[in-house]
Amino acid sequence: MFLQNSSISIFFPAFNDEGTIVTLVEDALKILPQTTSDFEVIVVNDGSTDATKRLLDELALRSDHVKIFHHETNMGYGAALRTGFLLAEKELIFYTDGDGQYAVEDLLEMIPLMTEKMDVVNGYKTDRADKPYRKIIGALYNILARTFFSLPIRDIDCDFRLIRKSAIRKINLESTSGIICVELIYKLHAAGCTFTEFPVNHYTRKFGDSQFFTFPRVLRTLIGFWKLWINLVILGRR
Repeated sequence: MFLQNSSISIFFPAFNDEGTIVTLVEDALKILPQTTSDFEVIVVNDGSTDATKRLLDELALRSDHVKIFHHETNMGYGAALRTGFLLAEKELIFYTDGDGQYAVEDLLEMIPLMTEKMDVVNGYKTDRADKPYRKIIGALYNILARTFFSLPIRDIDCDFRLIRKSAIRKINLESTSGIICVELIYKLHAAGCTFTEFPVNHYTRKFGDSQFFTFPRVLRTLIGFWKLWINLVILGRR
């Protein structure tokens, strides 16, 4: 039996997402009343330099359900997720990226999978709407992550996740970069959390460019990946 009327926190990490973040928040405000009357929508602005900050502040004035937190400088994707998890107050926590490559509406089909026996419902992309080289990098990254960390999900790169707040409180997250997704799933799994998966649509990015697919960032991610593997898997640090 799924958890009817559970309170829900939705949060979006955002960095220079002026073209998409307003629509995402408005979509969330439309669908959440269909599931519960107790909800909040949080956006963590990770030091955006475009109009994201102004647009978010305007959104917060229009709805009591919207909460905005601004990082003064860009602290990294992992730092934005950590802030979102800390701010979320409801029983269930859902997050997805602020760039609009996932549809918030898919959450309505995801929620029924959060049964009494589940702690995490993790999305997986049915068809990645990216350029071929990004698909290749993403596939290789998934293979590495699942092989070296023995992860219980097929798509670590799919940031469309519904998690119990009680599960998040069992772990301590430390990463500030995109490697946090591996850390998150690994630590939840090690803490005995249960997982199920849900297919989600993935859409072409309409505004801006990905901040990840540059050589310096990919290199930093790989270095962070192996450091995390040594700390968590080899040395057993939690």
